[in-house]
Amino acid sequence: MKAINLPNVKDQSKAKAGFIKKCPECQSINLTLDEKRGEVICKSCGLVVDENEIDISQEWREFGGEGESKRRAGSPTSFAKHDMGTGTEIGDAADVYGLKGSDRRKFMRLKKWHSRSSTSLERNLKYALVELRRVSSLLNVPPAIEEEAARIYRMAVTKGLVRGRSMESVVVGAVYIAARLFNLPRSLNEVCNITNTNKRDVGKTYRFIARELRIRMLPSGPIDYIPKFANKLKFSAETQTKAIDILNIAQNSELTSGRGPTGLAAAALYVASLMTGEKRTQREIADVVGVTEVTIRNRYKEMIEKLNLDSMIEAAKKSREVVEEETEE
Repeated sequence: MKAINLPNVKDQSKAKAGFIKKCPECQSINLTLDEKRGEVICKSCGLVVDENEIDISQEWREFGGEGESKRRAGSPTSFAKHDMGTGTEIGDAADVYGLKGSDRRKFMRLKKWHSRSSTSLERNLKYALVELRRVSSLLNVPPAIEEEAARIYRMAVTKGLVRGRSMESVVVGAVYIAARLFNLPRSLNEVCNITNTNKRDVGKTYRFIARELRIRMLPSGPIDYIPKFANKLKFSAETQTKAIDILNIAQNSELTSGRGPTGLAAAALYVASLMTGEKRTQREIADVVGVTEVTIRNRYKEMIEKLNLDSMIEAAKKSREVVEEETEE
């Protein structure tokens, strides 16, 4: 439609959006624009001549609280809210005190039946997503992972996968799956210890959900754990870089297959700390990583023997001594 400027259109200021023509029903030019609905309406016969108009007026800016009435939309939809953020409530609790006795009772009855009218799916989501927010807070995961976990849980509930399983194990399993999808290094032991859940139940639940929803999760590699463990052990960026280089060499030599990623990451950090001089005992690293000293010792011996790291450690030690002597002079 071509925008036509009609000089004799009534209320020309409201008909400023364009796309105005004669009413096809009564041929009237008595048209007006409903700015809230974005519709051009014929005042003579009530026909909606055009809809989905674009507001081309000047944009507003908010200084303080006056923008509340000018907002064009609410908050964005979110899977982490049981109603996706689009639910409604009957009135405000503060409004009830300004009503008469009969109106007040009617208000409370409407509010009660409004809450009772929710389906079992909505009630499940209402309680489960509160638990999901609690678990996400304990694990300190980003909002994007919390949103993805809520989406996974919603899909599981819709398909009836939570029946016969505890809500807590399904929620923790959904958060663990989302963390794996976003390559956030969180081991199942760590997740279950922090959330105080049963590892066996969570393991069975998350594998069942991933299989039924056809979610493909790649296993976490030892390199994914390096920044996390190095930060806890207060290693420098140089130590982190050397640990990653050691793991890349180990992967090329097929030394990492069939071995736990956390143990490999711990051993690589231990070897890198020997090279940079930021020494940490195997016990200190084992306490942070959550593996035994025996595991670190075995992985360390394998790396030293099969990757010939003895020469690299000695060379790094000598170069460090030379730098220290030059500094003293």
